[in-house]
Amino acid sequence: MKFVHLFGPQAVGKMTVGQELAKITDLKLFHNHMTIDLVSQFFDYSTNEGKRLVNLFRQEIFEEVSKSNLYGMIFTYVWMFNLESDWDYVKRLSQLFESRGGTVYYVELEADLEERLERNKTPNRLEHKPKKRDIEWSENDIKCTMEKHRLNSLEGEIVFKNYIKIDNTKLSAEEVAKIVKEKFHL
Repeated sequence: MKFVHLFGPQAVGKMTVGQELAKITDLKLFHNHMTIDLVSQFFDYSTNEGKRLVNLFRQEIFEEVSKSNLYGMIFTYVWMFNLESDWDYVKRLSQLFESRGGTVYYVELEADLEERLERNKTPNRLEHKPKKRDIEWSENDIKCTMEKHRLNSLEGEIVFKNYIKIDNTKLSAEEVAKIVKEKFHL
């Protein structure tokens, strides 16, 4: 079992890279908005109920996938490096897959703000993430989150064995997916 943890700031291209990586491997994509958008039909993600349900659905999917015969999974996530709870979550998730014989790969994406604001409006993003269709809200969310949280790691901060950081400001999703596939022999 291979678990590719694809993380970075909002609109950096995680889902799109994940889609491309899924096309050229046997990995299944589980992007973070699959659960957020499901739950938001009932409860906003910012509420206690919304967060609890999103976490519950994700955990159940992770449990079943980690025990399955699937080749592997790609999971996208916005990791807030200044929050200990996010570090703990990443460690727990990794331990789940590793405890069942899986290998975890960490792929960090970064891109400059101008590029991320452009990507925030792409048809693919808006098709797959209904909440992001309110562009004014979405752009404000990107900027506010950046002010409150550090969304990319510092040099040397991540010491996991299978880790790569890619500045994809000027790279296509296809190019990034090929880099990841080759780096980790997926």
